Amino acid sequence: MFLSVEPDAVYKNEFRRRRFASFLAMADEVLAARGSCRILDVGGRLEHWAAFADLWAGMALQITLSNLEAVPVDDPRFTSVAADARALTLFADDSFDLVYSNSVIEHVGTWTDQKRMAAEIRRVAPRHFVQTPNYWFPVEPHFRLPFIQWLPEPWRLSIVQRRACGFYPRAADIDQAYGILDDARLLTFDAMRSLFPDSEIVRERVALFTKSLIAVRR
Repeated sequence: MFLSVEPDAVYKNEFRRRRFASFLAMADEVLAARGSCRILDVGGRLEHWAAFADLWAGMALQITLSNLEAVPVDDPRFTSVAADARALTLFADDSFDLVYSNSVIEHVGTWTDQKRMAAEIRRVAPRHFVQTPNYWFPVEPHFRLPFIQWLPEPWRLSIVQRRACGFYPRAADIDQAYGILDDARLLTFDAMRSLFPDSEIVRERVALFTKSLIAVRR
């Protein structure tokens, strides 16, 4: 799997900062009610939280990072576990107050895999904030190319074998090319509404275009 690793520079993006502040407003609501907030970050990285440390300084957050492999953490506010986003069997129902996931659900596989991840998010916490890039935004964010997600598959296979694209290296052969194309399955507004039927689907806009979609349940 080529799950995209974003360079630190992308965290300077003002969209991401505003998005994270919106998520923290939900955590603030939990803090006001119970004094602490247990957060599961599905597919989360320490670097992501560190980039916005000024926004949550002093907040009593207990953060569990869930990835296919656990990562070392030396901050007592964090716990890291190895877990499949499609089967969070480590956790009982409502183990957390709030689930956060940023640009992950498009990477878990097929539509069936995405349904499983969404169901698990809804199971392990009463609240969630799940962001994903919008299929209909003209620039594909992983390939950093306009319109590539709308092209026929043979054209996309040819492109990724001819050049590096965004976060992906140039594919050495057809097998690697298919692996790159399979890495991200972008979602539409209707698809997100189907995955999260009891959530508000928020549109994050750039000018006239919807850049990202966020499933929010408070």
